Amino acid sequence: MTNTDFTSGKIITPLLKFAAPVLFALFLQSMYGAVDLMIIGHFSSSAHVSAVSTGSQIMFTITNLISALAMGMTILIAEKIGERKAEEGGKIAGTGIILFLLIGIIMTVMTTMLAPALATVMNAPTEAFEHTVTYIRICGAGSIIIVFYNLIGSVFRGIGDSRTPLLTVLIACVTNIAADLLLVAVYGMGTKGAALATVFAQLISVIISFAIIRRKELPFTFTRASIRWASPIVKRILMLGTPIALQDLLVGISFLIILSIVNSLGLLYSAGVGVAEKVCAFIMLIPSAFMQSMSAFVAQNRGAGKTERATKGLWSAIGISFISGALMFYLSFFHGQMLASLFASDAEVIFQATEYLKAYAIDCLFTCFLFCFIGFFNGMGYTGFVMAQGILGAFLIRVPVSFIMSRQLPVSLFHIGLATPCSTVVQIFMCLGCYLFLKYSLAKKDARKNYE
Repeated sequence: MTNTDFTSGKIITPLLKFAAPVLFALFLQSMYGAVDLMIIGHFSSSAHVSAVSTGSQIMFTITNLISALAMGMTILIAEKIGERKAEEGGKIAGTGIILFLLIGIIMTVMTTMLAPALATVMNAPTEAFEHTVTYIRICGAGSIIIVFYNLIGSVFRGIGDSRTPLLTVLIACVTNIAADLLLVAVYGMGTKGAALATVFAQLISVIISFAIIRRKELPFTFTRASIRWASPIVKRILMLGTPIALQDLLVGISFLIILSIVNSLGLLYSAGVGVAEKVCAFIMLIPSAFMQSMSAFVAQNRGAGKTERATKGLWSAIGISFISGALMFYLSFFHGQMLASLFASDAEVIFQATEYLKAYAIDCLFTCFLFCFIGFFNGMGYTGFVMAQGILGAFLIRVPVSFIMSRQLPVSLFHIGLATPCSTVVQIFMCLGCYLFLKYSLAKKDARKNYE
């Protein structure tokens, strides 16, 4: 197994080698909802499309919450690697298993019980309401599987191995496609089939992944004795991961509020945004990959006391990410109809999705900056700031602008979607301010050391 050492040598080459598997893993993860919606869109009605759109957005928010909380483990393990204390990784991983098992149990109970309430809050259209509840309940029942699915990735990214998480996602994606085709296209199970395929795919992935991991050589010793509750480690994981998770949760809630606003406009608007969101998951892949990669890169260099190297990595990642952002802008703004038609056959749904995509195309030019900054600050341990900027951008800009635009006649999903790039621009300025403050603090600290 190849574990990347980010603390010496070149910057761009190891960063790209690490980011590439992360990118492919995110691509395959995006294929989950994409395949569900693609097959539903071609083999079921608009009501099923709306249900999968709303239900998958809720589950995406929950999954992001788990993934973000697990980022605390990624950062903590990466810090120990940078400090040359890799042997402590076994204790961190073992404690994390118990912590996230408890979280998984809680999530299972909550989502299955609250499925009707969630569908109601989301203003799920009447025609799609029962289908939406079904999707949430089935996926919610598999919360423990989702937890361990994300836990595997967080541990391995922390030790500098982005290939094993890619393998776990690949297994899940292939299984999900096969199950979707069987349950939805062949047996016509609609929303229920899409949900069952998703949970089953992740279960198979977790089982096979654990078998593979047992054969791999780790930079630390991990045995059954490692699986025990260690309060100091739990506290550290939660201190690092909770702000990230809270930020992701509240930002996710802001998008759910926007979806709820759109759902209230009618079935076609709801389905159109659902299709557009699946396309957006793909056009944001490269910035998202660099965000995750930057966290591991920066955390290792921070642990090794090489903050200047971490800063160089940040600007390198922004430069590479911007190139992809410009390309995604062109595709989404000028060829959105082609992209939307991959997920739906209804002409009106495709039109609405295309309108929404034009706004996200603009956001592509800005997220290359924002996502890299977020990864940088996570790696530096500034997770409190990451939480603050995300929440302020979501609830002071994105939600209010979306609501105001939804009340303008004639209603346009392009105008509603503009709330997202508006929020991103404000968040970038906040990140620049924090970055300058950090540079000043580090320079002052170095000057004090030199004086002494």
